[in-house]
Amino acid sequence: MELAAGLRATVRHVVTDADTAIQAGSGDVPVLATPRLLALAEAACVAALETHLGEGMTSVGTGVALEHRRPSPVGTEIEVEAELTELAGRKLVFGFVARHVRPEDAGPAGGDPDGDADLVVGGGTVERIVVDRAAFLARAGVPAS
Repeated sequence: MELAAGLRATVRHVVTDADTAIQAGSGDVPVLATPRLLALAEAACVAALETHLGEGMTSVGTGVALEHRRPSPVGTEIEVEAELTELAGRKLVFGFVARHVRPEDAGPAGGDPDGDADLVVGGGTVERIVVDRAAFLARAGVPAS
C-alpha cells in the first residue's frame, strides 16, 4: 500500500434530472441533491486511491461531514476535488470541495480576485477505512464473485 497525505483526485459531472433532489427523494426541487453531492465526493476519494491500494484491498466509507451551500440546476457542470489529509492506521480522512465549473470565457465573477468564492457548491470531509475486499464481503454475507 502506497498511501500518503496529499493524494488527490478530481471528478467532473454534469447535473442531470437523475441527480436532482426530486429523484433522490431528498426534496422537491430540480437541483443537485445533497446525497448526489456526497456520492461525487466519495467518487473523488475512491479515484484518489485507485492505484495506491494493495492487491485485494479496497476502502469503504465510515463517516462524513458535508456542507451543501449552493444550488446546482440541471445542466450545471460540477467539479469535486478530494485530497487525503490524514492517515491513522487503516483510517483515511479526505477533505473535499465542490465547485461549479465556470465556462472558460466567463472570467472572474462577483468581484473575487480568484473568481472561486461564488462558485463553491459545498465541501467537507469523508472518512474511509481500508479493508480486505474478500474478507469484508464475507463478513457482509455477500457471495464472492
